[in-house]
Amino acid sequence: MELELVKMSPKGQLVVPLKIRKIESFKEGDRFIPFPVKEGVLFKKVKIPNIKMEFDNLSKDVESQFKKLNISSSDISEAIKWARKK
Repeated sequence: MELELVKMSPKGQLVVPLKIRKIESFKEGDRFIPFPVKEGVLFKKVKIPNIKMEFDNLSKDVESQFKKLNISSSDISEAIKWARKK
């Protein structure tokens, strides 16, 4: 792959060349962690989990299990009362 020269903007921004963005599947909004290394800086892409989406999926799974087991709202209320006594 041919190397390209990139220039830092006045705001400290660098542009990742298009070829690299395509090869690495970088998208707008991706996050990176900079690491200082002996000869410069290494940027590592990191995946930040979508906590809201994970919570929603977990909630749906729990609700589905409650329906399968025929657990009612009153069963849950009683379980909470029992747990608070302990």
